[in-house]
Amino acid sequence: MTTATERRPGELTARELTRWSWRQLTSMRTALVLLLLLALAAVPGSVIPQEGVDSLAVTRWKDEHPKLTPVYERLDLFSVYDSPWFSAIYLLLVISLVGCIVPRLFVYFRAFRAEPPAAPRHLTRMPVHATFRTEQSPAEALAHARQVLGRRHRLRRTTGGDDSVAAERGHLREAGNLLFHLSVLIVLAGFAVGGLWGYQGGVILVQGSTFSNNLTQYDDFKPGGLFTTRQLDDFRFSVDDFRVEWLREGPRAGQARGFEADLSYRRGTRNPDDYTLRVNHPLEIDGTEVFLIGHGYAPVVTVRDGEGDVAYTGPTPFLPQDASFLSFGVVKAAAAKPGQIGLEGLFYPTFEMIDGDPVTVFGDDLQPTLSMLAYTGDLGLDSGASQSVYVLDKSEATLVTGEDDKPFRVDLQPGDTVDLPDGLGSVTFERVEPWIRVQISQTPGKEVALGGVVLALIGLCASLFVRPRRVWVRALASDGTDGDVPTGDGEDTMNGSGGTLVEVAVLDRSGNGETDQVLADLLEQLQEAPK
Repeated sequence: MTTATERRPGELTARELTRWSWRQLTSMRTALVLLLLLALAAVPGSVIPQEGVDSLAVTRWKDEHPKLTPVYERLDLFSVYDSPWFSAIYLLLVISLVGCIVPRLFVYFRAFRAEPPAAPRHLTRMPVHATFRTEQSPAEALAHARQVLGRRHRLRRTTGGDDSVAAERGHLREAGNLLFHLSVLIVLAGFAVGGLWGYQGGVILVQGSTFSNNLTQYDDFKPGGLFTTRQLDDFRFSVDDFRVEWLREGPRAGQARGFEADLSYRRGTRNPDDYTLRVNHPLEIDGTEVFLIGHGYAPVVTVRDGEGDVAYTGPTPFLPQDASFLSFGVVKAAAAKPGQIGLEGLFYPTFEMIDGDPVTVFGDDLQPTLSMLAYTGDLGLDSGASQSVYVLDKSEATLVTGEDDKPFRVDLQPGDTVDLPDGLGSVTFERVEPWIRVQISQTPGKEVALGGVVLALIGLCASLFVRPRRVWVRALASDGTDGDVPTGDGEDTMNGSGGTLVEVAVLDRSGNGETDQVLADLLEQLQEAPK
């Protein structure tokens, strides 16, 4: 009969199970698997629009995929890098790397301080070896060997005898390997610092408008977990001018080749400065960076209600839908009487009719045209609920129709005015203003991450190009009287008379197959006359 304290074969106690789990987690194989999983987990963040990068693109994607949206939201695919499952992989990778690298650092430190191993008893049994005879005495031959090897090798101080020299080189290979893995931790730490203490926001600015760096000015804002409003630097800037260079010929004709915006900015109470904002050339203000990431058009529309009063006027940003800058937008006139007026439709920068279909043939605003449908009634603008400026709530509104009971379409070009049916009012297309989208961010850990990348390159080069080798040289006196049998423990290797028999062996620990050439070069140096 077995007692309760007896264990079955293979059964682990809680302590043993914990130790086994820790060893599995901190193995290099697990670290590589987690690194691969982290790379795969980042793929959705590159393919699917992210809330922290472009909330407008997320809104548009949700409108285009209403069935997939609930699934993606449940899986946090619109905010991949903040999701619990991505954070879990991230933390497990950090723990795995720390548990894998730290013990290896102590092992490497002990190996680095240890002396090269003593020469084997029979060097001629090594895979790569050679022997030669010299007229020098054994002591002179060994002294010459120490001189030659000491130039690029680390010598063994205690040999356990006076007949051999042991040397090795290439400790930096393992140091490079450790540095590479350690740099991964540094890069992860840099990203973590930026994710916790940094922030990122976006805003669309029409030419001529001004932005002040406070939370109310952002269209979307993504703070880090430890972000505080004290991190917001005191500055403001205005968009003075915006220029686009369009491709006029070739297969990409009509697409933007480059664009830039002239800004005037002010730090606190300092004098204003000017800067030309371009793609990949951000404006840096006291640690905060302003990036130019997009542009589009903002038609200036004026809506008058049935009483002739201006219910809405101003530039309205329309969002580009494709490379030709066919853009979608919404105009909301909340102050219109007797009922609110909403317009929803498309903006064509260069309008043309091709085969009976309206299209835009060029991204430049050569023939700007608005084509929108009108709605009246309750658009939900008085409810106080948050509502996207790019979405028109039509659930309680009525589509405006013409005399033929078909939807009334508002088609306008700059300077045109259209009267809405039933005395609802009128819509005027004044002109077109360009807008730019800027990303404003503060990333405190980017220098740490950059340093980690530089260290990774250094460690990778060291691990690839440094060759760890061990070299042994033994010098034995022989009388040459009986088949040249050495007086020590060497083997009968060559015939001749008197002198010193020198045995040389090379061991390459990286297995790169260059030991024959290394041995040949070493023999040439050893056989040279001592200087």
